[in-house]
Amino acid sequence: MSTEPDPWLPAGWVHPTRVALTDGHHLRPMGPADVELDLPAVRSSRERLWTIYGQAWGWPPAHLSRDADIDDLAHHAAETEAHESFLYGLFDTGETALLGCVYVDPPSKVGADAEISWWVVDALLGSDLEASLDAFVPQWIAAAWPLTRPRYVGRDLTWADWLALPDLVEETA
Repeated sequence: MSTEPDPWLPAGWVHPTRVALTDGHHLRPMGPADVELDLPAVRSSRERLWTIYGQAWGWPPAHLSRDADIDDLAHHAAETEAHESFLYGLFDTGETALLGCVYVDPPSKVGADAEISWWVVDALLGSDLEASLDAFVPQWIAAAWPLTRPRYVGRDLTWADWLALPDLVEETA
């Protein structure tokens, strides 16, 4: 009996590389070249992002340096390339600003086949673009991803409720 875990996504499946959202806004995978847009977006919304992701991920740190952000973005890009997890940035038409992010991760808690979350910068809270993203993400996941039980953390259940779920443990035989 093999002790290799089942692949999270089917072999040969190709992840979306650019996804139109609305009015020229789009999602695309991020990498270290995006640091000049990522750093101000994260810093401008850091306090709120910490209330969302802090307890679960320890992110974003209080003093996120440019080098640390480059390392984080490089890690995300490598995970995307390996189909281990995915970070998509929400960009304006000309990619002059990062407006938010979408995370598609393998499950770490029981009861789902993916854990998905997203955010927009503080300046867009309550905006039409935020509402469009909120409506879009579940439809996009259903249409473009090979998932049957995605969990929308912070949407389907609170982060506190998610943290209270039992951890998913890979069985070895």
